[in-house]
Amino acid sequence: RMISGVFIFNHKGDCIISRMFRDDINRDVVGAFRVNVIHSRHSIKTPVVSMGRTSYFHMKRGSLWLVAVSKLNANAALIFEFLGRFLGVMGDYFGEFSELNVKNNFTLIYELLDELVDYGYPQNTDVSALRAIISQQALSKLEESDGQHVTSQVTGQISWRPQDIKYRKHELFLDVLESVNVLEGPSGTLHEHVSGSIRVKCFLSGMPECKFGINDKIIMNPSSNNAAHVPRPKKKKIRQSAAPIAIDDLTFHQCVKLGRFDADRSINFVPPDGEFELMKYRTTQDIKLPFKVTPMVHESGNKISINVIIKGMFDKKITANRIEVRVPVPTITSKVHVHSDKGKAKYKGGENAIVWKMKHMNGGRIASLDAQLDLLQTSKKWTRSPISVNFEVPFSCSGLEVKYLKIQERKLGYNEDTVQKWVRYITTSGSFEVRY
Repeated sequence: RMISGVFIFNHKGDCIISRMFRDDINRDVVGAFRVNVIHSRHSIKTPVVSMGRTSYFHMKRGSLWLVAVSKLNANAALIFEFLGRFLGVMGDYFGEFSELNVKNNFTLIYELLDELVDYGYPQNTDVSALRAIISQQALSKLEESDGQHVTSQVTGQISWRPQDIKYRKHELFLDVLESVNVLEGPSGTLHEHVSGSIRVKCFLSGMPECKFGINDKIIMNPSSNNAAHVPRPKKKKIRQSAAPIAIDDLTFHQCVKLGRFDADRSINFVPPDGEFELMKYRTTQDIKLPFKVTPMVHESGNKISINVIIKGMFDKKITANRIEVRVPVPTITSKVHVHSDKGKAKYKGGENAIVWKMKHMNGGRIASLDAQLDLLQTSKKWTRSPISVNFEVPFSCSGLEVKYLKIQERKLGYNEDTVQKWVRYITTSGSFEVRY
């Protein structure tokens, strides 16, 4: 009960890629989608459109529509996951997903679809495995490749990494990337959660085995002294010893050995070459918010005074970057006088908001914004929209910390002592809003 066909349309409704995997649909579905979705007089807001017994799962990127069609009761989440990965594969092969690139690489796209989908069921979407069988090299180079190597690459236990990788310098980069989402109310926090991922850049020779650990309450054993701590610059350190954190959800890359994780909660893996996402996680407890925003409003007739104070709630040695505070104002505002003691603040009439930008801000510092508004005479009451904050800080708001990373390559005889390891923590704002 999966995908019957995959199609790519341009903004005119022309079908430039058409691949049907089952015989329960025909070319009529192309015209139906063009007429009822692309050329529809009404705005189509839902990503799934049903016409009769046919379901259309569509994603629009730029001027192109990527559509999967199914006649049966298919798993919508799985189909959208496949479409997202298909976009990622195409981006890795030929860059931007545009009409010109699709037309110039249509043969490659059909080859990719034949490998990605078998009779409507998604198969291997790993780019490194696909490159072993679908290459953009010249034919003369392909003829020189080892066919047995390709077979083992696709059907072997480790399909995501070839065995003959060699580097003169062994390096491993870990990026802990988080997005903090908060909704603050006048009486306190209404909702908060952190969505994070750990991305890896691997430049290691051979088939290294890595063991990875974080300070999760289940994974971390406080009595263990065997862990080899990953060195990183002093400015990246937030605390000497991070407390265990509670992680609600974990999703791993296919290279992670789940059996080992279930047995002793250690994260063991043979990394793909280059850059990949090792894991994703989500936490809702003990979140360290980087900023405290305190708005105050005074209304008097047709005048409004707004004062916003923002304070960095992190260590003074840490510097936040690209801070932007957006303060909505009434649509009937006629005149605005704004002043800030740090950064630049400007009223944007087209957006009905005061935008306050600061390039940098150290922890513990306080900055304030004062605005005086003159309104047009009206009896309409002002509905206050929440203040939104955007920022980037070099630490983990969830408290997640890399505890150890062990590397062992038995055949080539190197380990973590000869590998340069780098760890970077970056947290950006997701939806950070303050009601008042």
